[in-house]
Amino acid sequence: MALTNKARMGIAGLALSAAAFVGILTREGYSDGVIVPTKGDVPTIGFGTTGGVKAGDRTTPVKAAQRALLDVRTYEGAVKSCVRAPMTQAEYDVYVDLTYNIGSTAFCNSTIVKRLNGGDYRGACDAILLYRFAAGYDCSTPGNRRCAGLWTDRQRSHAQCVAAK
Repeated sequence: MALTNKARMGIAGLALSAAAFVGILTREGYSDGVIVPTKGDVPTIGFGTTGGVKAGDRTTPVKAAQRALLDVRTYEGAVKSCVRAPMTQAEYDVYVDLTYNIGSTAFCNSTIVKRLNGGDYRGACDAILLYRFAAGYDCSTPGNRRCAGLWTDRQRSHAQCVAAK
């Protein structure tokens, strides 16, 4: 029987798909210098890299993509260390993408992981929507201009997750 995208498998056998990697780069956007995406947020560079970023740092698109791939591998390791439940490729892609955005510690300590490990796949998808805050501001507030992109991204991730079930 051929393995399909909907078949759940042990997480150790999964790797972020190329499409998901391109999606991360596209969603994050590129900056050749250090920026603070939302007031009160962590400084980033390239395609959302946060580790080791210092004021005045510069990068190129190629170096930024290489660094993003290293970052993805770190976040994949976090997902694999925290989640014991089998996943589809699409679910795995969604959760690695989310971890890239919220960080390993937040993901591993999340309601998402608790629900996944308990076999509640739909509940885990729904818990993505709990991550609607940026620097203490509720990004799901209608009409907000401060961080509406974050809420739009969470809704996209939730929809992809639900579709992957």
